[in-house]
Amino acid sequence: MGEGFRFEVVARDGDARAGRYTTPHGVIETPAFMPVASFGAVRGHAPEELRALGAQVLLANAYHLHERPSDAVVAGLGGLHGFTGWRGPWLTDSGGFQVTSLADRSEVDEEGVTFRSPRDGRARRLTPESAIGIQEALGADLILALDECRPLAWHGDPREDGARLRARAASERTLRWAERCRRARRRRDQALFGIVQGGVFPELRRASARATVSLGFDGYAHGGLGLGEAAERREELLAVAGDELPEQAPRYAMGIGRAEDLLAAVARGVDLFDCVLPTRNGRHGVLFTRNGPLRLRNARFRDDDAPPDPACDCPTCARHSRAYLHHLLREKEMLGARLASQHNLRFTLRLLEQARGAIAAGRLAALRHAFAARG
Repeated sequence: MGEGFRFEVVARDGDARAGRYTTPHGVIETPAFMPVASFGAVRGHAPEELRALGAQVLLANAYHLHERPSDAVVAGLGGLHGFTGWRGPWLTDSGGFQVTSLADRSEVDEEGVTFRSPRDGRARRLTPESAIGIQEALGADLILALDECRPLAWHGDPREDGARLRARAASERTLRWAERCRRARRRRDQALFGIVQGGVFPELRRASARATVSLGFDGYAHGGLGLGEAAERREELLAVAGDELPEQAPRYAMGIGRAEDLLAAVARGVDLFDCVLPTRNGRHGVLFTRNGPLRLRNARFRDDDAPPDPACDCPTCARHSRAYLHHLLREKEMLGARLASQHNLRFTLRLLEQARGAIAAGRLAALRHAFAARG
């Protein structure tokens, strides 16, 4: 494991585990959710506000920061910690997810990925070696190997042999890239995570996990999930890959953010999560609650003086009514999106706090049941 890192499990409930992940910039109590700060900021929220909401670690996107302002600029200004003012742990995504999110603008070959920038149309090249170099310059605590992340539609119908062959090819290329990333690594004060791929095929996920572990990484990520697969299949895939991952290393499920999905993954032994859903849904006026989503743009909230979620302890719910947020959101006032996002972030961060407590008490199943039974 990288210098200054230690992961220890402090409580278990079945396969679920609560832990402490020590990094050079602070301890992360797990399971933990990482708010997404793709460009170095969680939209509309300052570092001190995020800390007050319960954030412990943030996620930035290496590809986007490489484009603007450039990893060289960030490095020259003290890395992500100095540049952004968030002094706690950072994780950077290698850019592999952009193979999916920029699928119409990218070409993948054995050496790496060529992107046509959505900003200026210029071609940019990302290889396993450059992905590591960019992340080392950005200075994140946790960094990821470059992977070939493909959407379900790219694989095709899983009942057909062609889909399995494409998933296997992407998984095997991810493994070759993982080895190149491992060799390219120079800094020891960062933890490097390998990524498990394999589409929706359990045997491919198991083989990918086993082979990735054989290379030796500081942590392991489940990639290519949360992209439209059925929840039951996702649980199976997490379980079969998780059986191959070492107990002493942290596990990260990329891109999972719905309450039920988070708790299901926690039950399968996952420690770290990220997703854009809390802030994206907030900007569109959809608030997470224990009783299901609240769509505050709907007319029925025009004169509702209740707090958005009476059970929530966030500043939005303590100070503002549904009617006020409805008004702000309908008028496209930026404060409305900020307040709604603030609530969703606190809801999600608090959920993982509750999960940590439930694991320690041996009551994770009861917490899952409470969310599965909500309206």
